[in-house]
Amino acid sequence: MNVRPLAPDDVDWVERFLADHMGGRMQARRGELIDVLSFPGFVVERDGVLTYRQDDGGCELTVIAAGQRHTGIGTALINALRAAVEGRIWLITTNDNLDAIRFYQRRGFRLRRVHPGAVDVARRLKPEIPDIGHYGIPMRDEVELELEPAD
Repeated sequence: MNVRPLAPDDVDWVERFLADHMGGRMQARRGELIDVLSFPGFVVERDGVLTYRQDDGGCELTVIAAGQRHTGIGTALINALRAAVEGRIWLITTNDNLDAIRFYQRRGFRLRRVHPGAVDVARRLKPEIPDIGHYGIPMRDEVELELEPAD
C-alpha cells in the first residue's frame, strides 16, 4: 500500500472523496468549522486520506477516511502520521461513531473526554449534520481520543 504526503494535485479527488465519505471538506468540531484540506496530510491513492494540524498541545488528527474498511488503509494512514509527528495525537469523533471509536482504541488511542452537547453546537455551524447517526443513535456529544507518544 502506497501512503504518501498529500499534494496539491490531490485536492480535487480528495475533495470529492470527502464529500462522499465525510460530508465534505468543512468539518465542525470543538465549536469551530475547519477546512481539513488546509492542513498537511497523507493519502492512499484514490482510496484514503488523513489530515492533521500541529500546535503546542500536540497534533490533532483533523480527518481520516478510507474508501474500503478492513483493508489496512486507516491503519497505514495512522502509522504514517505517527512516523511524521512527535508528541501526542488527538482527535474528535461523535458519540454515535462506534466503529471509529473501536478502530482508534485498537490502535492505542484512549478515551480522554466527552463533550456533552457539543454536536448541537457544531450543528449550528454545519446544519447538515444529522440528528440521528450510526446505528440509530442520536448524535449529541463529541468524544475526544488521544494517543500518547511511544516511549
